[in-house]
Amino acid sequence: MSVLSTLLKAEGHEVVPVLGAEKAQEVIKSQKFDLMISDIRMSPVDGMQLLRMIRKEKPDTAAIMITAYGSVETAVEAMKEGAFDYVTKPFKVDELLITVTRALEYRDAMAENVTLKAQLESKYQFENIIAESPAMRKVCEMIERVAPTDTTVLILGESGTGKELVAKALHAHSRRKTKCFLPINCAAMPEPLLESEMFGHMKGAFTGATANKEGLFETASGGTIFLDEIGAMPLSIQSKLLRVLQEKEVRRVGGNENIPVDVRVLAATNDRLEALIEEGTFREDLFYRLSVIPIEIKPLRERPEDILPLVYHTMRQEVGPNKDLPNIDPEAQLVLEQYPWPGNVRELENAIRHALTFAKDGKVTKDVLPAKIVSSVSSEGAVSVNTGGLKADAYRGKSLKAFLKSKEKEYLSQVLQYVEGDKEKAAKALKISLATLYRKLPEPNE
Repeated sequence: MSVLSTLLKAEGHEVVPVLGAEKAQEVIKSQKFDLMISDIRMSPVDGMQLLRMIRKEKPDTAAIMITAYGSVETAVEAMKEGAFDYVTKPFKVDELLITVTRALEYRDAMAENVTLKAQLESKYQFENIIAESPAMRKVCEMIERVAPTDTTVLILGESGTGKELVAKALHAHSRRKTKCFLPINCAAMPEPLLESEMFGHMKGAFTGATANKEGLFETASGGTIFLDEIGAMPLSIQSKLLRVLQEKEVRRVGGNENIPVDVRVLAATNDRLEALIEEGTFREDLFYRLSVIPIEIKPLRERPEDILPLVYHTMRQEVGPNKDLPNIDPEAQLVLEQYPWPGNVRELENAIRHALTFAKDGKVTKDVLPAKIVSSVSSEGAVSVNTGGLKADAYRGKSLKAFLKSKEKEYLSQVLQYVEGDKEKAAKALKISLATLYRKLPEPNE
């Protein structure tokens, strides 16, 4: 127990170690916890009794059960009793930490769902979607055209590109805008919990089902459900989701009655669902049901026009509406524009929050940006932000945009020369699409 406490404290968690289930029951009743991690084999009160107690007394607390006497039956029993997940000793540290993170994310998601009963349009405006680039303008045009319909939409894009923001905009500009918007992360819950949360269950359907419970499809009736990371949904649940899309009705776990639901379904993925279909982990018929209207969000590295507007938008959100925004010096601006942003908009927002924390005298310099970003740009040679080696004639009278364009051409030429003119290899090395590479190549007469 002391090792586990030390491990979790090192990850920044506040930990209350308790010896024995009897003492744990007293502590749980007197305090509020986000997560309980408990052995199953204890006496005189065992972990399963403790799990039942916490599900009854503190249903908002997630639970992870640990045992050295693991079996499929014990695991299923713990899950049916309401445990988020089950870990067998001896456990791997990384696996346990991942499980803890997922459990806390699930707990937060469930808490958020309670408050998302009536989203209003004023909260999600197109102003929150930065669309300087042609790619994002196309996304906004799609939102305007598709939002008023009830058509199912599949939102495609890498992690951190803003898929949920697009889903919220679709909801906010639909006829369902005064009803609830419920997001579900399909990768954040184990299969039994996901099925019960989505479709509900009947009293007695499994151990711990002490009352009938409506699922999120029933709760969201009249509104919108957003299924994030749809590629992670288990096959058994995919078949039930397909029935909801086809028949507009759900059947609770352990129930016999089909319940009509009026829900618009939006889904998102950062996986190539076609590849999952080939692997046999995603249903082809469900794919076609979900992708009636696909909306693709390009990664940030393919829409550099959006970088600086996103920077200023993030700064405005952080400093508030009435304060002056910090200035961004040229070196910092070059770094921001040249970095490939593998984490996309989410990574950029975190970088700006970091910079604002350490900025001095109302100025964002290269030194207050995250070191990883600065060193990455420097080491890859994308641009040299030190102009000390340039001759005066090289930049006299040249705008920043023209300077960046010329540097970009130089870098493209160097990469193409290195890969002996192979454009596919060059695009891969630059982490851009082949189409983007062709757009950026100099014209023959340049």
